[in-house]
Amino acid sequence: MKRGKAGMKLMFVIAFVMGALMLLIGGDEIVRPAGAFSDGPPLGRTGAPGEQTCTQCHSGPATGGQFSITPPRKYIPGQTYQVAVQHVNSNTTRQRWGYQLTALAGTTMAGAFATTDGFSQVATGANRDYVQQTFVGSFAGTTGGAGWTFNWTAPSANVGVVSFYAAGNQANNDSGTSGDDIVTTTATSRPLDAPFDFDGDRKTDVGIFRPGPGEWWIRRSSTSQTFAAQFGASNDSIAPGDFTGDGKADIAIWRPASGTWFILRSEDFSFYSFPFGTTGDVAVPGDYDGDLKTDAAVYRPSSNFWFVSKSSGGTDIVQFGAAGDQPVPSDYDGDGKVDFAIFRPSLGQWWMNRSSAGILAVTFGNSNDRTVPGDYTGDAKSDVALWRPSTGEWFVLRSEDMSFYSVPFGASGDIPSAGDYDGDGKWDTAVFRSTDTNWYINRSTSGNQVIQFGVSGDRPIPNAFVR
Repeated sequence: MKRGKAGMKLMFVIAFVMGALMLLIGGDEIVRPAGAFSDGPPLGRTGAPGEQTCTQCHSGPATGGQFSITPPRKYIPGQTYQVAVQHVNSNTTRQRWGYQLTALAGTTMAGAFATTDGFSQVATGANRDYVQQTFVGSFAGTTGGAGWTFNWTAPSANVGVVSFYAAGNQANNDSGTSGDDIVTTTATSRPLDAPFDFDGDRKTDVGIFRPGPGEWWIRRSSTSQTFAAQFGASNDSIAPGDFTGDGKADIAIWRPASGTWFILRSEDFSFYSFPFGTTGDVAVPGDYDGDLKTDAAVYRPSSNFWFVSKSSGGTDIVQFGAAGDQPVPSDYDGDGKVDFAIFRPSLGQWWMNRSSAGILAVTFGNSNDRTVPGDYTGDAKSDVALWRPSTGEWFVLRSEDMSFYSVPFGASGDIPSAGDYDGDGKWDTAVFRSTDTNWYINRSTSGNQVIQFGVSGDRPIPNAFVR
């Protein structure tokens, strides 16, 4: 009798353990009392570095479904964003849905999750937070797909690229773990950056380069205090950018006579130099490899070759353009990498060799316009844009739908100096008027601003790459 009871106890324990191993989704009546994985899988199943996925227990054939994450393309530290997770599958055998997601910078948790309804929940384990479906949020009996939204608050400081990892279950709702289709996906969000931001507050700083003495004068937007440095000579091309990846633009010049780059580090104001390019080249620095560091690069009009010295290592050499073209590199597809692009003045054409979306050509502007591409609409993609000196008008071709708008701002003789002066993620139209040394800034969120800074003959730093 005792032996029989022990056997029964052993059988009960085995049954309980086997039930606890069932992951994510099953039938309401049987699985919920034993482990209730319909209200979320065990933690650490997103497929992120060091994690497994739900295929450890679930199995089944691929059924042709899609699974996606939609985080913000770029984030501002400490700001809250809505993130969407979506299943789509036309296979009618898929009748229950689940997911688990985490967000990491490298292998470290990045930001915090919060739910906005009863369909998702937040859980913590192994120094990582997760968001996943609830029991109700598994949408039993639903075909075609399912979706969830929740809030993600970005880290309080710039941690670089944040990667979102998720595993999803497109289940058959048969109360078991077989026949389920496990899918995984990733997405990234990059820190918002403003061009010509020398103090790291994500706002463009008013600043000038004085060619005679080779002086840089910068009015830091974070403190309204002025910083000055002597770096360069009158014949140098100014080429500022974040070459060291600390979130602050470095003072930098390219010397056409020798093809040498000189960079003044923002961290400690030490400098380094290296040769890259030759006389006749045009300096076109930018983050071509997407590692959050500006790469030294030149465009060679004589052969239409681009040469990029990648901070991640190696040199890219690409031929793109034709005689008479002007280089207008920028991130036109929003993948965090600067794209090779040219403006053809004779035809008013823009040709963009997008690193993720292929070649795009548009006709926009004329031979007398000044090219001022930038993200004026805040969608993390550069818009084709120009400033017309004869009328002082700005013309912006929206990257979202290729519609355009124009705004009069400036006058003949002004120097276009666009940038994100109010830190809202949208470029602002702006001009420097050398006759009165005033900066006129049309901020997209904070309204118009007039700042007197510089003297006649100074070159506004935000005009560095205007062609």
